[in-house]
Amino acid sequence: MFPIRDHNPSGSPPVLTLALIALNVAVFVLTSASVSTFQAESYIFEFGLIPARLLAGQGYATLLTHMFLHGSWMHLLGNMLTLWIFGDNMEDRLGRTRFLAFYLGTGLAAAAAQIAIDPGSRLPMVGASGAIAGVLGGYIWLFPQARIDVLVIIVVFFRIFAIPAWIVLGLWFALQLLTGAATPSEAGGVAYWAHIGGFVAGLGLTAALVRRSPPRPDRAGGRLVPLVRRRR
Repeated sequence: MFPIRDHNPSGSPPVLTLALIALNVAVFVLTSASVSTFQAESYIFEFGLIPARLLAGQGYATLLTHMFLHGSWMHLLGNMLTLWIFGDNMEDRLGRTRFLAFYLGTGLAAAAAQIAIDPGSRLPMVGASGAIAGVLGGYIWLFPQARIDVLVIIVVFFRIFAIPAWIVLGLWFALQLLTGAATPSEAGGVAYWAHIGGFVAGLGLTAALVRRSPPRPDRAGGRLVPLVRRRR
């Protein structure tokens, strides 16, 4: 089940969302596509967040740099598609300056959650997933009824369904909880607790900062979708 777009137009150009996407792509190209595999791995260990190193008082800059590194094209593309689908509405509601602070803040909260679960880990954590999970937490609070087009693939069966955001993102969060609880912290791989921490932080920050949008008729399909107000 893969979200591919939403039916929730924003009221202003998503300049910051596009800039974040461009920065992530540029960093990936510079650190992996144009260098050898060995050099790419060295970047991951140098600029990725390693809990044990951070708690030893080293590598504080990696709290920021790890959010812009990705381990593969699939990792990058999945994160950037998600940011593109959900980031524009969050940027529109918060304004660009607050959205940037929100994005980085939820990314830090995600890192803190993963560090708390496995403080002795010497594996580098990389990716924008934690910050983007924060965007998802904010989105589900502000736009729970917004329709998300989801591509469902079952063997050779392909179909797109329009599903309310609270179902799509709620199921995603439940999956993170279940998988995170079932996966040993030292196993490596996906940082599920970073996703959980980022989502909870995004939900809490958004609830504290702004109110939910009232629904309005969607001109294209006659459905009720959240009203998006332009904010600078």
